Amino acid sequence: MKFAVVGYGKMGRAIDDVARARGHRRVAVVDRSGSLARARLGGADVAFEFTEPSAARAHVLTLLERGVSVVCGTTGWESDAAELGKAARRGRAGAIVAPNFSVGVNLFYAVVREAAERYLRAGGYDPWIAEWHHKAKRDAPSGTARRLAAIVREEDVPVASVRAGHEPGRHAVGFDGVHDAVVLTHEARGREAFAEGAVLAAEWLDGRKGLHDFDAVLSDLVKGRGGRR
Repeated sequence: MKFAVVGYGKMGRAIDDVARARGHRRVAVVDRSGSLARARLGGADVAFEFTEPSAARAHVLTLLERGVSVVCGTTGWESDAAELGKAARRGRAGAIVAPNFSVGVNLFYAVVREAAERYLRAGGYDPWIAEWHHKAKRDAPSGTARRLAAIVREEDVPVASVRAGHEPGRHAVGFDGVHDAVVLTHEARGREAFAEGAVLAAEWLDGRKGLHDFDAVLSDLVKGRGGRR
């Protein structure tokens, strides 16, 4: 698989390392100051887009229209499924846009969904969400925290965000009752998990067109079916 990296920050470099370790070939790098519309993508099959919320939409649409499939993990922007799907069909490419590509986090979503259904059905428990990230992360709450809030399905579930130090990512979902409390936590130990998940998504996307979500990738991984390499 030939790949391009759009946004060569810490996440972009981590993805580059994982992808090359898995035998894929990097053919282009577009840094944050580069113009994607004029960039030479070297015949890339897929591009990893991890930049800024203000640039993500334009980058994804440009890549799709150029016929390059996209794995986008930039958070803090609202993707329009209809718009992206149309661009993917027009460019005969595929795209996966997700707030978090960690396999562990996506499995955590399933655990939280099951817990929320049980505790909220039982009654007497107030849900809450807290998340911690490094001081350079701009969006708060994060896309992952917003996804967790949607899974809990409580309109007014409180979400607390901390941006300090060097924390790569930690999310806690709690259910607080009168007599007891339960806290479910996912803690990232580095960027490698996110990078590996993004590369797995790109491998899965190989040969597929249109807009997909990471749930489809995870479903195949759990069933023992990976990407088409």
